Parts: sequence; structure tokens; C-alpha cells
Amino acid sequence: MTNATVFALKDGLLRTSPRLEHFWATFGKAPLAALSGQRVEGDELRIDLLPVDDDVLARMNALKAGGQAVAIDASSDPELAQALAEHYGFEVATAYAGAVEKSTTGWKIKSLLKAIRPHQWVKNILLLLPLLAAHQFDGLSLVQALLGMVAFSAAASSIYVVNDLLDLEADRLHPKKCKRPFASGTVPLSVGMLTGLILVCIALGVGAYLGLHFLAITVLYVFVSVTYSMRLKRMRWVDIMLLGSLYTVRVVAGAAAAGVAVSGAMLFFIFPVFLTLGAVKRLTELTLAKNDERLPGRGYSRLDRGKLLNFAIVSMIAALVIFYLYTLSVQARALYPDRWFLWLAIVPLAAWLWRMVRLGYYGKQDYDPIVFALRDKRGLGLIMITLSLMFYAAGLWAQWFGF
Repeated sequence: MTNATVFALKDGLLRTSPRLEHFWATFGKAPLAALSGQRVEGDELRIDLLPVDDDVLARMNALKAGGQAVAIDASSDPELAQALAEHYGFEVATAYAGAVEKSTTGWKIKSLLKAIRPHQWVKNILLLLPLLAAHQFDGLSLVQALLGMVAFSAAASSIYVVNDLLDLEADRLHPKKCKRPFASGTVPLSVGMLTGLILVCIALGVGAYLGLHFLAITVLYVFVSVTYSMRLKRMRWVDIMLLGSLYTVRVVAGAAAAGVAVSGAMLFFIFPVFLTLGAVKRLTELTLAKNDERLPGRGYSRLDRGKLLNFAIVSMIAALVIFYLYTLSVQARALYPDRWFLWLAIVPLAAWLWRMVRLGYYGKQDYDPIVFALRDKRGLGLIMITLSLMFYAAGLWAQWFGF
């Protein structure tokens, strides 16, 4: 094929690595097979979803329109090159010794930062809850809790990277997630893998510095998160329980980092709160879905919205009941002298939870309820009123400001 203009497959037409695409497609189904280099049934790549370089494709189409023969180099992956050639209407160069056209498009740090999602780090403010609950605000405890937030931020970002690598096909089918860096091909998969490895090493390093207890919780968080990404998020209801558990683990980690005790009453209260938010997350996704089919990579469809709403409401009521029962406990009497302010705090707390459920049901919030909650001015106002009443009940306002 001496008269044809031949374009490379990888680093040419494609903005991804076919080999790594196959690896992650296999890893999500059979990790051991993927690590040993084997392939399993169902790891075939969808040609219509693979990201291509728009500039290269435009040039190939322009050459073809001008009467020039255009081919894809098949030396690295003949089957994939043939499939792409048939899909886009080009020829295949099976044995070509001439120059091969490559892409000049690179990747940017900005795109990589988008992949690790630093805006999601705000969720790790949950590590400060044990300090608030214990009314412990000394400098050392705060610094240790902040280091714990660093560790969990790095761990969470490494999980986001792994999750995106596992969900390449599902993300490409999603109206918004298709723009994620690995799914769209703006960041190489190899860069993502290296970044994920560095981030998890940072998490484990900081975790080891904070002590074996915190390190064990960090390892557990990473393990459960990877398991969730690979399997459990596709199981209805199980994934919401796991979402609630992963949020709750952050609170336990904060206690371990700061060296404060976390009460069983607190965990009993916050777990149904996080179950509510987990259901809200799925409600939002289903409301924004374009059809009644199951969400890509999930076990829910829009037909489940009613069930999820009921689940969210039941979890919300359970959280409020547990909060009330806590106000009657011996521990609450010791920590909160003016307990009737605690009872009053139930009102804005209930209003906030109901606001989250309602906005999720109507699809009027972010795909992540925690991130949305920390940006929602009205919701933050309700949270601040709740905390203010709790601080007043504890006598902290009098201690700090003399009233």
C-alpha cells in the first residue's frame, strides 16, 4: 500500500491504549486472568465508544474526500485496526514499511487533576465529626485529624482513578461521565495507573505515621472501595449500604487519627443519615437518566425511584428517632446540660434531610450529595443552625463567648 497515507492506531487515530483497555475490561470481570495476561469472554471493546483524536480523524476524512487512499496501521493490533477501518470507512495497512502518521495531541496536568477530583476532598471534613462530638478542639488533635484528611483524600483519589479505569465503557455511555479524562482519552491510561499508585502510597504513608489503628482503617477503606468499584456497586441495595458504610468509615478514621473515642450512639445516628444520602445519590442519577434502562454499571432503573424514595424516607426517620433517643441517654445528659436545645435541633436537622431527599428526587442536585450539601447555601444554613443549637446545649457558647 505505497500510495496510501497510513495513520498509527495507538498515538494516532486512537486516544487510548488498546492493550490497557483490554486489561481493565478483563480486570473488572476476572482480576487474576487480567494479571496473568489472559482474556475472558465479554472483554471485547466497543469500537463505537473508543475515544479517537478528532484532529486526526478530520485529517483522515479530508484526505479521503480529496481522493487520497487512507489506511490504519494494523501492525500492533490487526483485529482492532480492521474493526476501526470498517467503522470509519478506511483501509488497513497490514505490512507497511513507510512513515506512519501520528497524533501531536498531548495531555495536560489540568485533565489529570480532573481525574483525581480534588473537589471531592471536601467530603473528608467528616473526619472532624468525632472532634465536634467530643467537644475536643485542642491544636494537636486538630492537626492529626487534618493529616487524616490528607490520607483519606489521597486514598479516595486513588479509588476514583481505579473506578474510572474499571468503568471506561459505562462512563462512555453516560451523558456527563463520558467527558471524564480516561473515558474521553484526554489522559493516557498508563498515566492514570501510575497516579493511582502514587496516591495510594501517600495514603498508606501518612496512615502509618498516624498509627497502626488509623493505617488499618485506611487499608480497609481502600480494599472495600475497590471491591465496591469492581462488584458491589452493581448490586441493588447492597451498594447503598456500602456507600453509607464508606461515609461512616471516614468518621471512625477521624476518631482514630485524632485519638478520641467515637461513641456507638454517634455511629448508630450517622449511619442511617448516610444511608439516606446514598439513596439520594441514586435518586438523582435515576431522575437525570434519559431512559428506563438500568444505569450503566449500576443495578437500578427509573422504575426503582419510588422504592429508593421510600428507603430514603425510612432511613431519615430512623436517624431522627435515634438522635432523639440519644438525647435521653446518660452520655447526652453529661455532655449537654441544656438538653431541650438538642430537641429543638431536631427541627432544622429534619428540614435538611428532607431537603436533600426532595432535591434528589427531582434531580436538582449534584451526583454526589455530600459535595452538593457543602455547596448548598440553604442546606448549610440548616446545618449551622443545628450545630449552633447543639453547641448551646453543650454550654460551649457560654464557655467561648460568655453567653
